[in-house]
Amino acid sequence: MSAIFNFQSLLTVILLLICTCAYIRSLAPSLLDRNKTGLLGIFWKCARIGERKSPYVAVGCIVMAFSILFIQ
Repeated sequence: MSAIFNFQSLLTVILLLICTCAYIRSLAPSLLDRNKTGLLGIFWKCARIGERKSPYVAVGCIVMAFSILFIQ
């Protein structure tokens, strides 16, 4: 089943995208900062969410990891 049709998989993919973009921006900020608009601007926006809402993203990652490891 595709991650688009399974809500838990969709949330996992979104959390991984946010965390990955924030990590890439911490290593090479110019890589994401030059594409603030357009289709590639999604990655810049995900990096901003990961930086500004990092406690909430971290809690979301912990909850998703717990649910994947122990509930499924």
